[in-house]
Amino acid sequence: MPSAFLDDRGLLRIAGEDARSFLQGLVTCDMDKISRQAAGFGALLTPQGKILFDFLIIEDEDGFLLDVDASLAGALIKRLSMYKLRARVTIAEDLHLGVLALWDGAVSDGVEYDDPRHAGLGRRALLVRDDAHKAATSMQDDYEAHRIICGVPRGGVDFAYGDVFPHDADMDLIHGVDFKKGCYVGQEVVSRMEHRGAARKRIVPVRLRGPAPAPGTEIRAGDIAIGVMGSAARERGLAMIRTDRAEEAIAAGEKLVAGASIIELLPANMP
Repeated sequence: MPSAFLDDRGLLRIAGEDARSFLQGLVTCDMDKISRQAAGFGALLTPQGKILFDFLIIEDEDGFLLDVDASLAGALIKRLSMYKLRARVTIAEDLHLGVLALWDGAVSDGVEYDDPRHAGLGRRALLVRDDAHKAATSMQDDYEAHRIICGVPRGGVDFAYGDVFPHDADMDLIHGVDFKKGCYVGQEVVSRMEHRGAARKRIVPVRLRGPAPAPGTEIRAGDIAIGVMGSAARERGLAMIRTDRAEEAIAAGEKLVAGASIIELLPANMP
């Protein structure tokens, strides 16, 4: 049963008596629903509602752990510290633990929790970093292919941080935004988009007929640009699509092309 050490993930520990309320006023998910048994998925946005960081959140005996892109850990610490003011919290990177992804029934000796984004993604485990590396039975590329098949976007590859709204990155579909919680940074913009009922852009699963285009490759229908490719593996991929342009092109019988590949949209496979 497959498991993969995710060496591109880092962990931030948010501790202290105000940790839950501090995060509740900042992130898109409802911190009151997060416990040692139930992880959450959320983001920290700009005041204009665009995604700066996304992360999984799990509670442990010492506070909360944020599972985040390791290359952004330092920047996230600085951003959270800007909001700290008099809150009784500590914010630090945990370099001791590593993240192990488990799917298709795999188990580990670590602290396990269901990935809240999509049931098909399986579970994640937190172990001592060296133990997580030794416990892996598969490569990270295998996990990436599994993630793509599940239709779950990855920040920095399928969308650019600081450039898209949660709806563009399907966060409303993968339990990343709680529309019933109170205020958080960027909440007003996100709520307006939800009430409008339609996102102009979406990340959509695709099937590739030809070589996998590099992330960022433009997708065209004739002379019209309708989107860009994100990650791809094993004849499947994810693409950021202008939904109105794609619908018009498909209705007109136009082929969608990215590089040397023909692209077939798979909206029924969205999470």
